[in-house]
Formats: sequence, structure tokens, C-alpha cells
Amino acid sequence: MNTVINILETAKNTLLSESESIKKLINYLTLDFEKAVEAIYNCNGRIIVTGIGKSALIGAKIVATFNSTGTPSIYMHAAEAMHGDLGLIQPGDCIICISNSGNSPEIKVLAPILKRHGNKLIAITANENSFLAKSSDYILLSKVDREAEQNNLAPMNSTTAQLVLGDALAACLIQMRQFTAEDFAMYHPGGALGKKLLLLVRNILKSENKPSVSPESTIQDVIVEISEKRLGVTAVVEDDKLIGIITDGDLRRMLQKSANLNEYKAKDIMSINPKSIDSNEHVSKALSILEDNSITQLLVTENNKYVGVIHLHDILKEGIV
Repeated sequence: MNTVINILETAKNTLLSESESIKKLINYLTLDFEKAVEAIYNCNGRIIVTGIGKSALIGAKIVATFNSTGTPSIYMHAAEAMHGDLGLIQPGDCIICISNSGNSPEIKVLAPILKRHGNKLIAITANENSFLAKSSDYILLSKVDREAEQNNLAPMNSTTAQLVLGDALAACLIQMRQFTAEDFAMYHPGGALGKKLLLLVRNILKSENKPSVSPESTIQDVIVEISEKRLGVTAVVEDDKLIGIITDGDLRRMLQKSANLNEYKAKDIMSINPKSIDSNEHVSKALSILEDNSITQLLVTENNKYVGVIHLHDILKEGIV
């Protein structure tokens, strides 16, 4: 039990230490950050992000975030840069170099070369007096008091600080580019996220299975239609216009009142103003309507005409939940 308590205590202290480091970064934001964002936004080329060691891994994540939010970027490992990858850098590119100390041997060799085409250089470093900082146009300080682990050696708080500064850059660029959810979807067409952002109701609608009855239909006709289409509902349609819905629950409630089916027509037991959605809306919106109203079927219209039913199971099959 003591071991479990110590493990949990260490985990909590690590999270608290890193969160405090992130909070203190606010104090290090200067006009350089604003100018760096503007330089990236106005860059005519690509954003080259480089670093060494753990900082290189953070750089790769920043590149992934930039690329997915409308800022074309390339990752270049600092060591590989010295063996040919410097050819990636072209005039007009903007460069972000990440190094906690800013004084590693690789960075000292690399920093002056990075600006050979007059490229703007942005440093993410904890040392404003470092070689990297003095070689850069803009300095983003990722200074932390200490690392989270007991020996104060393994990069934890420092790499977290670098990471969140990259996120802050990306967030500012998203706002400046007026980058929308639709734009985001274009960069994420695959997987559950892509489906959630791109899939339309009409893409999964089975229009051939379109239960419908007229207002004057008999209850027997209603029962047959619901049974044959096996969706648990039928739309009530007049002149292609959706005017109501009948569910199997409506039928049960009717039978509790009277066993004489001849007493009723479809119009007598239908619910008016049924929940519906246009076929060109996103499936994610259909799911929200289903969840908000605790229902499993949703009627679909197109150009104000009834075209079918979408069922919760249809959405679940697509794996977007």
C-alpha cells in the first residue's frame, strides 16, 4: 500500500510541477512572440522546425500541429542538417530552432548557417544569453525553475514548456488564418475524426428503405409499413411534404386506449412537427439531435421533401462515436 501511495504522490507532484512551469511561461511572453507569429504568418515559404535530442521530438510534434492547421511545415533534425538536410532550407523559409540550453555543439555550428539565405530565425530556448538566442531574430523563452523528477536531470518541465509554446504559436496562427472546422476537416479526412467532420447524412442514407404513409392510411397499413421497413417508425407524408411521424410506441399507446384499429387513421395517432434533418447536414449534427432528444431515428429531408430515415445504428456503424 505504501508503494501505491508513493507512486500516486510522485505522479501528482510531477503534474503539479509541470503545470506550474506552464503557468509561469506567461511571464516570459514578450513582443518577440508577437513578431514571431507575424513572421510565420507572412512567411512566403515553409516553416522549418529543427532541434536536437528531446527538443527534436518536440519539434516534430509542432510540425504535425502546424501542418494540420494550415501552416505548411517541415521537420529537420539538427544532426542530419549537418549531413545534407540543410538543402531543405530555401530562401523565404522561416526557421524555428529548439534548444533548452541554446549552447549545444550542434546548435552552435548550425545556427549561423540557418540564416544564410536571409531566413528569419526563431529560437525556443530557456537561455536568453545563449549562442542560439543571440543568433536569432526572435526569442521565445521556455525557461523553467527545475525538472519534475527528483534528480532535476531528465527533460520534463523544459520539454513541456517548449511544447506549449509551439501550441501557443499554432493557436495564434489558427486565429489569424480564420481557420475553421471545415478547413480542419480537409486535413483530416481519414479515421473517426475525418468522418465526424466530413460525413454527410446523405452519404449514409438508405433512400430505398423509406417508410411512409399518407394521413388517411389505415392503422393496418401503418403497421405493415413499419414492420416491412424495420426502422421502428414511418413518416406521414402528403404531397412529398413531411407532416408527421408514427413510431411503434405510438401504436402501442393507441392499442392501450382501443383495440379497434378501424377507429383510427394515420393522422389520428401521428406526432406533428417531427425531428428532422436536411440530407446535406453533417452526420455529427444528426447524432447531436438524436442524443439531445433521446431518440434513435431521425427523419431526413432534401429541398423540404421527405427522403428517408437515418437510424442511430447507421451512425454507430461508421465508427464516429
